[in-house]
Order: sequence, then structure tokens, then C-alpha cells
Amino acid sequence: MRILHTADWHFGKTLEGRDRIPEQRQFVAELTALCAQERIDLVLVAGDVYQTVNPSAQAEELFYTALDGLSAGGTRGVVVIAGNHDNADRIAAARPLADQLGITLMGLPKDVLTPSLAPGGVHRVQAGLGWLEIGIPGCGQRAVIAAVPYPSEARLNEVLADSLDESELQVQYNARLAGLFRDLGTHFRPDTVNLAMSHVYVQGGLESDSEVQIQVGGAYAVHSSVFPPEAQYVALGHLHRPQGVQGTPMPMRYAGSPLAYSFSEAGQRKSVVVLDVVPGQPVVWREIPLNSGKPLVRWTASEGVGQVLRWVAEGRDAHAWIDLSVHVQTGLQLEEIHRLRDVFPGFVHIRPVLPEQDGTDPNRQREDVAELPLDQLFKRFYHERQGVPADEGLVHLFLELAADLDEGDAVHGDDGAGEGMEA
Repeated sequence: MRILHTADWHFGKTLEGRDRIPEQRQFVAELTALCAQERIDLVLVAGDVYQTVNPSAQAEELFYTALDGLSAGGTRGVVVIAGNHDNADRIAAARPLADQLGITLMGLPKDVLTPSLAPGGVHRVQAGLGWLEIGIPGCGQRAVIAAVPYPSEARLNEVLADSLDESELQVQYNARLAGLFRDLGTHFRPDTVNLAMSHVYVQGGLESDSEVQIQVGGAYAVHSSVFPPEAQYVALGHLHRPQGVQGTPMPMRYAGSPLAYSFSEAGQRKSVVVLDVVPGQPVVWREIPLNSGKPLVRWTASEGVGQVLRWVAEGRDAHAWIDLSVHVQTGLQLEEIHRLRDVFPGFVHIRPVLPEQDGTDPNRQREDVAELPLDQLFKRFYHERQGVPADEGLVHLFLELAADLDEGDAVHGDDGAGEGMEA
């Protein structure tokens, strides 16, 4: 059986107000094509379909489009669980329609599934609280899946500890999940592909800024030992960096998000996991990189605004979202920020870095500037702003204007001084 593991789609999520739906549509198209190309039998979506519990109509439409394409008319299995961002009831609401295509939607950790004997298509052969056995046409094996959607105390509908002590709650939380998976693991059989999936933070995982914390390092951090040892693979959601959990008897992986959702993910290569599984044998898995969406890139322009304009003119990272830090001597004027956004709308942040912020001694900086001749000050300013040296004619014109201003200030300054003395 060939299985694809993905998670953390976050449909509807923006980047500082910038719409990502077109990029998310691109991902859905890429994922659907990849499933056909790789001849995937079963798709596991490990939570956080949406960014919010009240997603937009566009985000919901995209989710249903994804389900339709992934199921391939009811010939490919699809199992979706809710994450901490999802409204559990909303995820499960389409179950009456999804069941007809062999799509399993699970919202709560204690959702009770029922068999769906659909002749000739994907169907649940057996099912119960938190588990299912799935049959797929053309596939010689069946899969038993132990699935636990995001298991907070509220969604478990249980009080796990009598006190608010975090360490006690963590012990009780881990014990409860271990017991839950132990019960679910009793449905695994030697003749089936045995899989576990959940949306949790496993201790030791590497996070990014775009994730809403599940009390990382606290009560809701779980130990990898809570998962059933009989599982051949554990499909996880929540962390956006693709990564494995170390020191486990079976592959246990976070698929990661399909798009970079914060600049802390800049440079990450997004991917999905494809695994080949035979009952009773170790899993063979591989990561397949994704190409959808715009990359998130950080620029640091140490030579000022002119350097930024040169990079834009050269077409550098033309199809990326940019977090820009630009070194300046005197700050950025509003019109300069507008100019940068006009020449390249991909700037998300434009952050001026002043001398005192880049490690330069501010006292020394003021001293150096004060010692420079006026023509050198102008040349430095012009080069910083325009990115090219000022020609001598322009410098001469500036010095003439400055001299005229100095003469005017001197006249008014004498008058002002006299009035001040008389007062």
C-alpha cells in the first residue's frame, strides 16, 4: 500500500494581511497531480485544514475541492483529522457526503465511526471509536488506522488532573493519551497495514513562529512512547517544519505545512511524505519536495535603499515574499517606504536599521559624521538613497544651495540673537 502523509494546510491563512489563497490553490493542484503520478492508495491529512475555527467560504470551497481531487472519484482513500486550529464539528459536518466517496472525516478524539460498505469503492470495512479499517479497490492490503484528532482536555471532554500544577497535568495527559492509543492499538492485526495519526506536540520537536503553541514544553507536550508500538508509521500534524521524531521504534514524522507561513520558516523546503507499507514489514518512506507557493526570503541591505533598488531591478527573488532590513543613517521617510512598495509589492516588512542598531558605536558615528566636510556628507547621503555616486555637477549645485541657505540663516540668526539679548 502506498500512502501519502500531509498536514497543516491552514487554508485561509494570510501573511500580514496578504492573501495566500492563490498559493494554496496551487498546492491543492500539485498535491492532486502528485497523488496520481505516485499512484497513491491512501492520503492521511493530520490536522489544521483551516487557519481559523470560522474559515471563509473560499477556504471551505478549497478544502472540498481538495477532498474531491484526492479521493479520485472514490477510488483513493482519504482520512482527515481536526487540528487545534480547526472547528471539530465543522470538519465532521460533511461526513454524510464524504462517506459516499470513501472519505473519513474525524473532528473529536472520541468520534465513533461506522462501517461504510460501498460496493466497488473505498469503504470502511470495520470502524469504531477513533479507529477504522479501510479497504481500497485495486490494493491488496487493508489499513487499520488509529486516529486521535487534536486531544485537548476540552475536546476529550475530561478533567485530567485535580490541580492546576503543570507537571501533574502533563503526567496525567501523557497517561491518558497512552491509554487511548493502547486501546486503539488492539485493533491492529498482523495481516493489515497498521497506522497511527494525531495532531499533537511531541517533546523535542522544532517549532516555528507560525504555530499556535500547544503549551510547548508544558502540559500538552507528549512523549513519543504514548503511541502504540505495533504501529508501522505515526503520521503527525502541528509542527510546520518537516521532521522526524528521534528514538522511536517506528518512523514517526511531521509532514510540515505545504507553504511557509512565517519568516521563521524562510529557507525551509516544504514536502509531503510518501511511504510504501506491507503488513508486518518496516516502512519504506521518502520526502517529496513541493514547489507550490511563494518562498519567504529575508533581505539585509547593508548599503541602503539604493542597494534594494538594484536588487529589484536585477529581478532578485522576483516571486517571493520579502522581509527587508535596510541599513540607513537617518531613518526611512514614508515616501521612501511607499516607493519601495511601488517598485516591488512583495515586501511584507520594511525595517530600517540605524547605526546604533547595527553594532556601530553611536557616539563614534556622531563624531565621524560631524568631522566630514559637507560635500562628503551629501555624497554619502545620495549614494545611500540612490545607489549610485553623485556626479560632481550635482555636488557643486548642492554646495551652492547650502551656501545660500547658510547666508540666510546667518542674517536671521543675528536678528534673533539681538532680540534675545534685549529681552
